[in-house]
Amino acid sequence: MNIELPNEIEEILNTLESAGYEAYVVGGCVRDSLMGKAPKDWDICTSALPEQTRAVFREYAVIDLGLNFGTLALVMQKSQLEPVEITTFRIDGVYSDNRRPDSVAFSKSLADDLSRRDFTINAMAYSFRAGIIDLFGGKEDLANKIVRCVGDPAKRFQEDALRIMRAMRFASVLGFQIEKQTLMAMNDNRRLLERIAKERIANELNRMLLGTGVDEIFIGHKGIIAEIIPEIIPMFDFRQNNPHHGYDVYTHTVMSIACAKNDLTIRLTMLFHDIGKPMCYTESDEIGHFYGHPKISADMAKEILLRLKYDSNTIKTVTELVLYHDIEMKPRSKNIKRLLGKIGETRLRQLVEVQKADAMAQAEPFRNEKLEILSRIPDIVTEIIKQQQCFSLKDLAINGSDLLKLGFTEGKEIGIMLNRLLDMVINELVENSKESLSKAASSILVNKDS
Repeated sequence: MNIELPNEIEEILNTLESAGYEAYVVGGCVRDSLMGKAPKDWDICTSALPEQTRAVFREYAVIDLGLNFGTLALVMQKSQLEPVEITTFRIDGVYSDNRRPDSVAFSKSLADDLSRRDFTINAMAYSFRAGIIDLFGGKEDLANKIVRCVGDPAKRFQEDALRIMRAMRFASVLGFQIEKQTLMAMNDNRRLLERIAKERIANELNRMLLGTGVDEIFIGHKGIIAEIIPEIIPMFDFRQNNPHHGYDVYTHTVMSIACAKNDLTIRLTMLFHDIGKPMCYTESDEIGHFYGHPKISADMAKEILLRLKYDSNTIKTVTELVLYHDIEMKPRSKNIKRLLGKIGETRLRQLVEVQKADAMAQAEPFRNEKLEILSRIPDIVTEIIKQQQCFSLKDLAINGSDLLKLGFTEGKEIGIMLNRLLDMVINELVENSKESLSKAASSILVNKDS
């Protein structure tokens, strides 16, 4: 089978081969090509040593990405391709920190290089001259939708424990199953994840959350998820005893992630939206309640996201959505204007998506009613924004200076009065015009002083 290569990649392979070296595209680009997907980037491995590669491409701009590991990046002029990584065939040394090899030895053997890779589906190489080089059954595993380690799975995970997360990510994104021996080794070595940088963990978690098979991964591998987020353990099998919910807390959470819009912020919100529920459980008349769980969940989400080194904007957005995820939304202009004034348009539209995902993971009779209500909210928001209706103090046609001229006292009284006038405008008791608001304020002032 031939793989269609970009002209620039074909040029690089031909240049290396013309200079007397072996050269292949390798890894994810081969996997994606065999699956009929357009690769996002192209990696090349070669028998040429780094200094030999540099000499072959002396007319090109070359970036040193890690000469000790044999990797250079070739910048292709007037090309839409990212810099192309070219790595010398290598054999990895000992992984004493379960993250990266202490040293590498360069090799002249493609087999040596492929045998050190993580999974069979990522351990294939290709060139026009040699065709597909598949030494470990990668094509068969692709066809059977299986994630399987190259060689001894325990050794692969002990070399780099992040491969445990990568296996789950590939299974989630590709909709594959994890091979039995690979899965056993993942569970046996999962505690090694504590040695991995939190940023690397978060990156794999993000990609896993966006996979089409996220529900199967989070249900089938919850012990590994708990290794990085131990706060979820109390959610396991925690019955809600509430007619709105047919699932335990953890299963509901996972189902809501799978039902959510394929947006990282929304899916992170669903992961954490009910994490505080087990701490809030009370019962009355044999019905379970979780009063106050949004605030506790938001606080827990913030702590976890900080620990996993998420950026400040993601932390702020997710914690706010978790905090407000249970707020009641009515498809009436007055209600929506209050919410717009409280959290703004962007957050409100995100909140609709959060509540839709939450509803989809609830019991059917309640789900349908909630979804019908939520379906009407975006149009109401659009109409309010389009008509430039007033829903915040900055939209009010009167300000503090105007109230001072009417006789109000500077300070707290001004703020109270402005908020009262805003509430009157939202409730359509007075028009949002300076004249109408001044009359209303003057009337209130007169009644207060009389």
